[in-house]
Amino acid sequence: MPETPPLFAFDRIRFSRDKNGPPLLADASLRLGPGERIGILGKNGSGKSTLLHIGAGLILPDAGQVVYEGKPCRAEKDFVQARQKLGYLLQQAEDQLFCSSILEDVAFGPYNLGYSAAESEAKARAALQEFGLEHLADRNGQRLSGGEQKLAALASVLVMDVSLLFLDEPTNNLDETSRDLLLRTLERCNLPALIVSHDIPFLLATCTSFFLLEGGFLTPVARPSAAWPS
Repeated sequence: MPETPPLFAFDRIRFSRDKNGPPLLADASLRLGPGERIGILGKNGSGKSTLLHIGAGLILPDAGQVVYEGKPCRAEKDFVQARQKLGYLLQQAEDQLFCSSILEDVAFGPYNLGYSAAESEAKARAALQEFGLEHLADRNGQRLSGGEQKLAALASVLVMDVSLLFLDEPTNNLDETSRDLLLRTLERCNLPALIVSHDIPFLLATCTSFFLLEGGFLTPVARPSAAWPS
């Protein structure tokens, strides 16, 4: 029987910030199947965030390809449909909050998917309530704390009808209560994901497998210990 294509894959991705310098990503490959969550570890500057940007089509690689559900994405036009299924939480959550209130930020996605204004607002209010942010619905996202921004941005991601998550340092700026809320929410939504994080206990609690990004290569690793170096 033919092999089932992965939900998502990096296929021999190569990328350099400087054409005259060494590649940041030399030959990075992984496959993500349905129900899987892959934790990506690596030192600062190893290219983890760049890899997710390439996966979302925000940066095109120098070589190799991104594959969604068996379909290669090599140019911007190829990523348009794929992005409709992708929920991407950026490392700098404030970059995802650009409306006059977080209610508008969270409602923006559903409205652009074709929901009515009333339906979009209802979905947004429900998402904010899930994250304990309903009392901040009318606040501007740029005036929230770092932890509140992170949760508001995640609400704007999960309110969409996505089938895949990219999470870049999702626990940054979260206190213990907010971190536990994030864990419970991810367990409940049960979506496949690529998760970049230095928070090893969080990765251990959420991921099914792990890759180390080092020297431009993605290498599968055994379950890391909480003392894994960052």
